[in-house]
Amino acid sequence: MINRHHRETPTTIRTLDDLAPLADYSFMDTLHSDPEGKANGADHAPRQVFSGHYVPVKPTPIENPEYVSHGKNLFRELGFADSLAQSDDFVRMFSGDLSRVPEPLRNVGWACGYALSIYGNEFYQQCPFQTGNGYGDGRAISVLEAVINGQRWEMQLKGAGRTPYCRGADGRAVLRSSVREFLAQEHMHALGVPTSRSLSLYVSKTEQVRRPWYSEGSRSIDPDILVSEPVAISTRVAPSFIRVGQLELFSRRARKEEHPQAMEELEKLVLHLIDREYSDDIDRSLATAEKVVLLAREFRSRLTSLVANWIRVGYCQGNFNSDNCAAGGFTLDYGPFGFIDLFDPQYQPWTGGGAHFSFLNQPLAAERNFYSFCSALRPLLTAREDDLRQLDEIQSGFPKVMQEQLEKMWADKLGLEAFDEALFVDLAKLMMQTTVDYILFFRELSSLPDDIGPIKKSFYKGRTYAADPDGIDRRWSAWLTKWKSLTQTRSREELSSQMKRVNPKYSLREWFVVPAYQQAAAGDYALLRELQEVMTQPYAEQTEDVEKKYYRLKPLELFNVGGSSHYSCSS
Repeated sequence: MINRHHRETPTTIRTLDDLAPLADYSFMDTLHSDPEGKANGADHAPRQVFSGHYVPVKPTPIENPEYVSHGKNLFRELGFADSLAQSDDFVRMFSGDLSRVPEPLRNVGWACGYALSIYGNEFYQQCPFQTGNGYGDGRAISVLEAVINGQRWEMQLKGAGRTPYCRGADGRAVLRSSVREFLAQEHMHALGVPTSRSLSLYVSKTEQVRRPWYSEGSRSIDPDILVSEPVAISTRVAPSFIRVGQLELFSRRARKEEHPQAMEELEKLVLHLIDREYSDDIDRSLATAEKVVLLAREFRSRLTSLVANWIRVGYCQGNFNSDNCAAGGFTLDYGPFGFIDLFDPQYQPWTGGGAHFSFLNQPLAAERNFYSFCSALRPLLTAREDDLRQLDEIQSGFPKVMQEQLEKMWADKLGLEAFDEALFVDLAKLMMQTTVDYILFFRELSSLPDDIGPIKKSFYKGRTYAADPDGIDRRWSAWLTKWKSLTQTRSREELSSQMKRVNPKYSLREWFVVPAYQQAAAGDYALLRELQEVMTQPYAEQTEDVEKKYYRLKPLELFNVGGSSHYSCSS
């Protein structure tokens, strides 16, 4: 059981010495360490890990770290002084050097293994040993758990060097991908979408690695050059980083009886997940089987809500495997993600992703991950027919719950009291035939235009605009008239205000991020910090200069450009 006694949080945390007493390492203290692991964390070569919930790993610090930015809103929520982000001790710790942290902070972190399922199908070949025992956190190392103001947070370095799960890679993250994740997490939080958070971002002034990427203006699908890029470490924060794939790994071991403690390790991990992520929803006095059934129901609710929110704000996860699916029901792993420009149900920013992970296929991908989640729980309910039947009912009910969440989301975006399928189908057809910007369209609609003039600001007329523009305009006018007839139950002011609360004005489009990380690589962080400021107020009416710069259509010349319209998983 997780230690629940809470130390009083200082009014403001200004130093690591202020933070240290709040440390509470529940994962390492209550779960099993790899029996073959090294207590000092000197464990950086690829190897098989046969048991245990984690491996002690000492991060590899980046050389000559320099402050880039920190999550100002998260700092405020945690009670951290902004000055902490640039203090020597904090920079040292969160750029990977734990050698001088004050007690009771620990000078060793931890990495975890997990399994991979793609669309509910178990995979083993991603593991270098073909056994599933070498796949997991290859460059992500958790370094702290702390209870702050009654909330437990885990802090994890991304790009902190090799672990036993690195599969032969260098364990580093480049500045480019680190900037993307750093900005995206705080943008998603500001959008009201459950997500991991961004604490800090540091770059090395001297250390670089080579990665495949795109030459300037390249329209190649795959990267066409090798480039040297600065390495960086970002720190992401969440209540826990337990993934569906993690549960799967321990369930597979239990199912196959791979070692004598396999079933015990699965049960311990599931109960730890409930204690970490679901303690407000699941009574701790219940028996394990009862908890497991409730866990499935609660996760279904969170996952369906999450995916509906993704679609609401125009987000595509790109690679929604089970190992990229947080068991706490929030967005995790900003690798090949993207925010949609042109509305396209098949939008997929990742060149390796395929249509099965595309924008409007995300509900199906979530359903398959939920199948993997329920399958992972099943060994804990062996011989309990009633509980297994309940689990089956919860699993089979996923499509219905998902559809209800989607219909509610579309109704909210359109300002309707209830979903109207015919109206929505007509809209989707018009948006595709007219080539419409998803974000701009819904934001302009939120101002309740009297005619189609304002919403035409969202039309990409230079692309595949219909051969009969007059006919399209008439169809849009007819649709607008029908829509207005369904929204007259509320005052204009109330309706517009409600719609603007769910339809963001500003979206973290990739073509905004590219120049920010390019300038950051040259040591200029001004644009990155400007983007951070704008994108953490995505619903607000901001200045005229901000609107001119960030509330606009994607330039036609940037369509189909590698690294801007599509990208590999290179990071």
